[in-house]
Amino acid sequence: METTSLLRYVCLLISGLLVVLFTSTWLHLPNTPSDNAEFLDCTKYSPWCTSKNRIQSKSGPHQTTTRKPNLRTQLPHHPLDPLTLQEITKTRSILLSHPPFSTSSSSFTIHSLVLQEPHKPEVLSWKPGDPIPTRQASVIAILDDQTHILTVDLSSEKITRHDISSASGYPTMTIEDMTTATVAPLADPIFNRTVRSRGVDLSDLACLPISPGWFGKKEEYRRLIKVQCYSMQGTANFYMRPIEGLTVVIDMDTKEVVGISDRDRDVPIPKGTDTDYRYAELKNKPLPMRPLNPISIEQPKGPSFEVEDGHRVKWANWEFHIKPDPRAGVVISDAKVRDSDSGELRRVMYKGMTSELFVPYMDPTDAWYFKTYMDAGEYGFGLQAMPLDPLNDCPRYAYYMDGVFAAADGKPFVRENMVCVFERYAGDIGWRHAESPITGMGIREVRPKVTLVVRMAASVANYDYIVDWEFQTDGLIRIKVGLSGILMVKGSPYSNLNQVPDQEEMYGTILSENVIGVIHDHYITFYLDMDIDGSDNSFVKVNLARQETDPRESPRRSYLKAKRETAKTEKDAQIKLKLYEPSEFHVINPSKRTRVGNPVGYKVVSAGTAANLMDHQDPPQLRGAFTNNQIWVTPYNKSEEWAGGLFVYQSKGEDTLAVWSERNRPIENKDIVVWYTLGFHHIPCQEDYPIMPTVSSSFDLKPVNFFNSNPILRVPPNLEKDLPVCTPAASA
Repeated sequence: METTSLLRYVCLLISGLLVVLFTSTWLHLPNTPSDNAEFLDCTKYSPWCTSKNRIQSKSGPHQTTTRKPNLRTQLPHHPLDPLTLQEITKTRSILLSHPPFSTSSSSFTIHSLVLQEPHKPEVLSWKPGDPIPTRQASVIAILDDQTHILTVDLSSEKITRHDISSASGYPTMTIEDMTTATVAPLADPIFNRTVRSRGVDLSDLACLPISPGWFGKKEEYRRLIKVQCYSMQGTANFYMRPIEGLTVVIDMDTKEVVGISDRDRDVPIPKGTDTDYRYAELKNKPLPMRPLNPISIEQPKGPSFEVEDGHRVKWANWEFHIKPDPRAGVVISDAKVRDSDSGELRRVMYKGMTSELFVPYMDPTDAWYFKTYMDAGEYGFGLQAMPLDPLNDCPRYAYYMDGVFAAADGKPFVRENMVCVFERYAGDIGWRHAESPITGMGIREVRPKVTLVVRMAASVANYDYIVDWEFQTDGLIRIKVGLSGILMVKGSPYSNLNQVPDQEEMYGTILSENVIGVIHDHYITFYLDMDIDGSDNSFVKVNLARQETDPRESPRRSYLKAKRETAKTEKDAQIKLKLYEPSEFHVINPSKRTRVGNPVGYKVVSAGTAANLMDHQDPPQLRGAFTNNQIWVTPYNKSEEWAGGLFVYQSKGEDTLAVWSERNRPIENKDIVVWYTLGFHHIPCQEDYPIMPTVSSSFDLKPVNFFNSNPILRVPPNLEKDLPVCTPAASA
């Protein structure tokens, strides 16, 4: 008992030290605002090429700039601006004065502390220069094994709501939950002996916190987490060296080990040879390919976009608001596009964000069946967003935005360079037409396609997700997700496929000696509160069907006909995409018409996506039922933003988008929300080893009869005089 107590004490000390080290490296306040203005010199040719001031700032009454504001002095300027450092600190102070938190200040944890957004009509009626609506904070905390939901009024310094949740699930884990859970097993002597018996030194141990999902009574009434470990010996890529079959169950609140499963002891730990992906380790092993010379897009007159007051973006014909969020990652709000004819700023989308990610692995064995992650609701998609790497994650002329979040004790921390904003030109064409010589008309008109990208990247343990919101001058919004990072692999007794018995199920692909990449899916569900020229919209399915012709009227035997169906209720708008029953999906404003009478609208344009094939009664799929369809439409409800429910961790799936939609509420000519799920089936291959090239998919929100004509018709072409000419370094 004395040895165990000592080990527990040492473990807690290590845990505390890790949290301190963790917070000191990337949860810190910047001393000065970044200016993002370090650039390489071009060689002589144009005077601009040697300029150090390529990103130009503007100053004015509202701090319109492309440089980050000083977070220590920043104030809210828009109703949707996230809580500032000062507001988070004030919220914590108010909370600490409110019973029961005032008497238990050391025993509660903050799991969410974010802006309580004003009611939608209040935001829509607000204009720049108006007073900011009363600032309120929404707080989710755990105290005495109960989940508390509070609203804190920062003006009156009072708590205006205090409820205790009766839901089955728990709130998003804190960073501290995850960090301390990974060292908690070290307090258990049985675990330590087991690790050593596997031939792994404790000093080489790396462990991951894995959400357990929900599979029955054993997951109820306490917050549990599972921990699995790897050997770091010889490589930074410890993910490739799993200790297969060893799973520890931890009580997250007491940090006690409540169960150990030790199976597959005959499976060797993969050697991990040549799995280190760091360039410093690879630079002496160059690829046998022609080298790529650096490429840079330059902006002689500075960027075309402005960031007003740190969150409001103005670019070309677009204006919108950006807010970093600990759960969603990045939130795009109040998106408006300027009409090229009238000059009017027209509403397109009130709010768009990543609502949930569902990642089920397809291995039903003891050490794998529970790996069915909800990365937003369990881990916090924004909490896992890592600082972006200038020159590699984003171009050097990008604008960077920090996330200001609350730690478990309620104190604020800053995630630096969490979001970047930049203009992109990749040689694409906005529109073109060249007349054939047979017409005698020497016309060749081409316009370059320049777009604006808002990007974040979340590293959820092994996987990296890159999310882009791309705005185009023709009114289109493209939402793109890229998957990269490192596979979660399984140890195997086999080093070659020819060793595997014919009837044995491996649940994946052999990637290297003793390494299997397990088949899995990724589903990213987006919340899209569309407001097309106003809040009262309708969802219209435009179905394409083959129509037979009468032989007496045409030599053609068939053609396609478009039939429009307006969804009356939610069930009418539950959409499974079908390749041979094609449709378009329009969000229209039935009360607004174009010059020739078409209802104005936007359409959801799907691209490559994957459908969920799991049994609907499988426990993970009950929780992830929001992926049963690719498209859902619900009436706007401020409390229905998270597709997996407000409390996802260990939930039973009783509060999901699929449950809400079964109410079958009216959605015609209402304030509606569109939900779109982008899906990936991933059958790993050897090219994914030891780190994956990025694979991407996207979908579009595209104007459909929104404008009277081509909105970028009058955009001028590029001319030679507009761009400097810089000579290559070799010819300088």
